[in-house]
Amino acid sequence: MALLVVLDRLSPAERVAFVLHDLFAVPFEEIAPLLERSPEATRQLASRARRRVKGAPAPHREPGRTREIVEAFLSATRGQDFRALITLLHPEVTLRADAAVMLTAAPVTVQGAEAVAKGAMAAMQRARFTGPALLDGAVGLVMAAQGRLRVALTFTVDDGLITAIDVVAEPERLGLLDVAVPG
Repeated sequence: MALLVVLDRLSPAERVAFVLHDLFAVPFEEIAPLLERSPEATRQLASRARRRVKGAPAPHREPGRTREIVEAFLSATRGQDFRALITLLHPEVTLRADAAVMLTAAPVTVQGAEAVAKGAMAAMQRARFTGPALLDGAVGLVMAAQGRLRVALTFTVDDGLITAIDVVAEPERLGLLDVAVPG
Protein backbone atom coordinates (compact mmCIF):
# COMPACT_ATOMS: atom_id res chain seq x y z
CA MET A 1 0.00 0.00 0.00
CA ALA A 2 2.77 2.43 0.93
CA LEU A 3 4.53 1.65 -2.38
CA LEU A 4 1.43 2.81 -4.28
CA VAL A 5 1.38 6.04 -2.28
CA VAL A 6 5.07 6.63 -2.95
CA LEU A 7 4.71 5.89 -6.67
CA ASP A 8 1.79 8.32 -6.77
CA ARG A 9 4.08 11.01 -5.30
CA LEU A 10 6.73 10.61 -8.01
CA SER A 11 6.61 12.84 -11.05
CA PRO A 12 5.28 11.05 -14.14
CA ALA A 13 8.77 10.95 -15.66
CA GLU A 14 10.32 9.56 -12.45
CA ARG A 15 7.59 6.91 -12.23
CA VAL A 16 8.11 5.78 -15.85
CA ALA A 17 11.90 5.64 -15.52
CA PHE A 18 11.76 3.79 -12.20
CA VAL A 19 9.05 1.28 -13.08
CA LEU A 20 10.36 0.42 -16.55
CA HIS A 21 14.01 0.16 -15.51
CA ASP A 22 13.89 -1.22 -11.97
CA LEU A 23 10.82 -3.41 -12.24
CA PHE A 24 10.95 -4.49 -15.90
CA ALA A 25 14.69 -4.17 -16.67
CA VAL A 26 14.13 -1.91 -19.70
CA PRO A 27 17.45 -0.20 -20.62
CA PHE A 28 17.66 3.58 -20.14
CA GLU A 29 18.45 3.94 -23.85
CA GLU A 30 14.95 2.59 -24.66
CA ILE A 31 13.18 4.62 -21.97
CA ALA A 32 14.81 7.95 -22.89
CA PRO A 33 12.89 8.47 -26.18
CA LEU A 34 9.60 7.82 -24.40
CA LEU A 35 10.38 10.65 -21.99
CA GLU A 36 12.04 12.84 -24.63
CA ARG A 37 15.21 12.97 -22.52
CA SER A 38 18.75 11.72 -22.77
CA PRO A 39 19.67 8.31 -21.33
CA GLU A 40 21.73 10.11 -18.66
CA ALA A 41 18.78 12.29 -17.62
CA THR A 42 16.55 9.21 -17.56
CA ARG A 43 19.09 7.42 -15.36
CA GLN A 44 18.97 10.41 -12.96
CA LEU A 45 15.16 10.31 -12.87
CA ALA A 46 15.23 6.62 -11.95
CA SER A 47 17.92 7.23 -9.33
CA ARG A 48 15.89 10.03 -7.71
CA ALA A 49 12.76 7.86 -7.74
CA ARG A 50 14.69 4.93 -6.25
CA ARG A 51 15.87 7.12 -3.36
CA ARG A 52 12.32 8.28 -2.69
CA VAL A 53 10.94 4.75 -2.83
CA LYS A 54 13.58 3.47 -0.43
CA GLY A 55 12.89 6.41 1.87
CA ALA A 56 15.08 8.20 4.30
CA PRO A 57 16.55 6.06 7.02
CA ALA A 58 14.58 6.18 10.25
CA PRO A 59 16.26 8.35 12.87
CA HIS A 60 18.35 6.37 15.32
CA ARG A 61 16.00 7.43 18.12
CA GLU A 62 13.30 5.29 16.49
CA PRO A 63 14.58 1.72 16.60
CA GLY A 64 12.70 -1.29 15.30
CA ARG A 65 10.70 -1.30 18.54
CA THR A 66 8.77 1.77 17.35
CA ARG A 67 7.77 -0.05 14.19
CA GLU A 68 6.60 -3.03 16.27
CA ILE A 69 4.50 -0.72 18.45
CA VAL A 70 2.94 1.05 15.46
CA GLU A 71 2.16 -2.27 13.76
CA ALA A 72 0.70 -3.60 17.04
CA PHE A 73 -1.49 -0.48 17.20
CA LEU A 74 -2.79 -1.19 13.69
CA SER A 75 -3.32 -4.87 14.46
CA ALA A 76 -5.22 -4.14 17.66
CA THR A 77 -7.38 -1.58 15.86
CA ARG A 78 -8.18 -3.99 13.02
CA GLY A 79 -8.93 -6.75 15.51
CA GLN A 80 -11.06 -4.53 17.75
CA ASP A 81 -8.77 -5.49 20.67
CA PHE A 82 -9.40 -2.65 23.11
CA ARG A 83 -7.20 -4.13 25.87
CA ALA A 84 -4.24 -4.51 23.51
CA LEU A 85 -4.62 -0.88 22.43
CA ILE A 86 -4.66 0.33 26.04
CA THR A 87 -1.38 -1.50 26.73
CA LEU A 88 0.29 0.39 23.84
CA LEU A 89 -0.86 3.84 24.93
CA HIS A 90 0.63 6.08 27.61
CA PRO A 91 -2.12 6.93 30.15
CA GLU A 92 -1.86 10.61 29.12
CA VAL A 93 -1.54 10.05 25.36
CA THR A 94 -2.71 12.93 23.15
CA LEU A 95 -4.29 12.45 19.74
CA ARG A 96 -4.54 15.49 17.46
CA ALA A 97 -6.61 15.26 14.28
CA ASP A 98 -6.92 18.04 11.73
CA ALA A 99 -10.38 19.25 10.74
CA ALA A 100 -10.45 17.13 7.56
CA VAL A 101 -10.21 13.86 9.52
CA MET A 102 -13.60 14.23 11.16
CA LEU A 103 -15.03 16.94 8.89
CA THR A 104 -15.21 19.47 11.71
CA ALA A 105 -14.68 23.22 11.67
CA ALA A 106 -11.58 22.96 13.84
CA PRO A 107 -8.90 20.39 14.68
CA VAL A 108 -9.83 17.86 17.38
CA THR A 109 -7.71 16.87 20.38
CA VAL A 110 -8.40 13.74 22.42
CA GLN A 111 -6.51 12.95 25.62
CA GLY A 112 -6.12 9.82 27.67
CA ALA A 113 -5.55 6.19 26.75
CA GLU A 114 -9.17 5.12 27.07
CA ALA A 115 -10.54 7.97 24.92
CA VAL A 116 -7.87 7.46 22.23
CA ALA A 117 -8.48 3.69 22.19
CA LYS A 118 -12.25 4.24 21.81
CA GLY A 119 -11.56 6.56 18.88
CA ALA A 120 -9.32 3.94 17.29
CA MET A 121 -12.09 1.36 17.66
CA ALA A 122 -14.46 3.74 15.86
CA ALA A 123 -11.96 3.99 12.99
CA MET A 124 -11.76 0.21 12.48
CA GLN A 125 -13.22 0.46 8.96
CA ARG A 126 -10.45 2.85 7.94
CA ALA A 127 -7.86 0.51 9.44
CA ARG A 128 -8.65 -2.07 6.74
CA PHE A 129 -7.09 0.29 4.16
CA THR A 130 -4.20 1.34 6.37
CA GLY A 131 -0.60 0.16 6.38
CA PRO A 132 2.84 1.10 7.71
CA ALA A 133 4.93 3.74 5.96
CA LEU A 134 7.82 6.06 6.63
CA LEU A 135 6.50 9.58 7.10
CA ASP A 136 9.30 12.12 6.95
CA GLY A 137 11.65 9.27 7.91
CA ALA A 138 9.66 8.07 10.94
CA VAL A 139 7.45 4.99 11.15
CA GLY A 140 3.76 5.82 10.83
CA LEU A 141 0.58 4.63 9.16
CA VAL A 142 -1.11 5.67 5.94
CA MET A 143 -4.63 5.05 4.74
CA ALA A 144 -4.52 4.82 0.99
CA ALA A 145 -7.79 3.61 -0.48
CA GLN A 146 -7.28 2.93 -4.20
CA GLY A 147 -3.61 3.93 -3.93
CA ARG A 148 -4.35 7.57 -3.03
CA LEU A 149 -3.09 8.92 0.27
CA ARG A 150 -6.14 9.93 2.33
CA VAL A 151 -4.94 9.93 5.96
CA ALA A 152 -1.55 9.74 7.67
CA LEU A 153 -0.86 8.97 11.32
CA THR A 154 2.42 9.93 12.93
CA PHE A 155 3.39 8.53 16.33
CA THR A 156 5.57 9.66 19.18
CA VAL A 157 6.84 6.72 21.21
CA ASP A 158 8.66 7.11 24.52
CA ASP A 159 9.71 4.27 26.82
CA GLY A 160 7.77 1.74 24.74
CA LEU A 161 4.42 3.59 24.88
CA ILE A 162 2.65 5.81 22.37
CA THR A 163 2.57 9.31 23.88
CA ALA A 164 1.16 11.24 20.90
CA ILE A 165 -0.62 10.55 17.62
CA ASP A 166 -1.11 13.15 14.93
CA VAL A 167 -3.74 12.38 12.30
CA VAL A 168 -3.48 14.32 9.04
CA ALA A 169 -6.11 14.36 6.29
CA GLU A 170 -5.93 17.90 4.93
CA PRO A 171 -4.66 17.56 1.35
CA GLU A 172 -2.21 20.46 1.69
CA ARG A 173 -0.60 18.91 4.78
CA LEU A 174 -0.55 15.43 3.22
CA GLY A 175 1.24 16.91 0.22
CA LEU A 176 4.07 18.12 2.44
CA LEU A 177 4.77 14.66 3.89
CA ASP A 178 7.64 12.63 2.49
CA VAL A 179 6.09 9.15 2.27
CA ALA A 180 8.25 6.08 1.69
CA VAL A 181 8.05 2.31 1.94
CA PRO A 182 9.50 1.05 5.24
CA GLY A 183 12.67 -1.00 4.86
